[in-house]
Amino acid sequence: MLLLFKIYSNSFKEGEVIPSKYTCEGENISVHVKWEEYPKETKSFVLIMSDPDAPLGTFYHWILFDIPANVNEIKEGESAGVKGRNDFGKLGYGGPCPPRGHGKHRYFITVYALNVEKLGLKEGATAKEVLKAMENKIIAKAEIFGVYERK
Repeated sequence: MLLLFKIYSNSFKEGEVIPSKYTCEGENISVHVKWEEYPKETKSFVLIMSDPDAPLGTFYHWILFDIPANVNEIKEGESAGVKGRNDFGKLGYGGPCPPRGHGKHRYFITVYALNVEKLGLKEGATAKEVLKAMENKIIAKAEIFGVYERK
């Protein structure tokens, strides 16, 4: 069974609306994320923000990998580790931006604790490449989600 650890954000509360500041309708800056009580044998972290409600399947908004084990917080507008390429085709964060009139979408931020320091991927790796490289290396995870809707 996969161990779970704590995660929270000062940018939004679990299950609540993500403020427009962090979306394509605002400043589009990355949210604050902090995690605690992860296994002491953790050697690195991966952070992935995804929207499973996107019309064509899960859309990846933020991919960070090879985050050092001594980092357990990403401040608003900042980054850590190596940036992956999101589904907007850009490095780093791309805020919530669901199609207008498509209803509320859920945005999950998942942090994975890994038993390796590096995944062996270059900057710009896609979420699918990162997820594949993480197989059999995950020792724990934490997840938080918020919602957003464009009217």
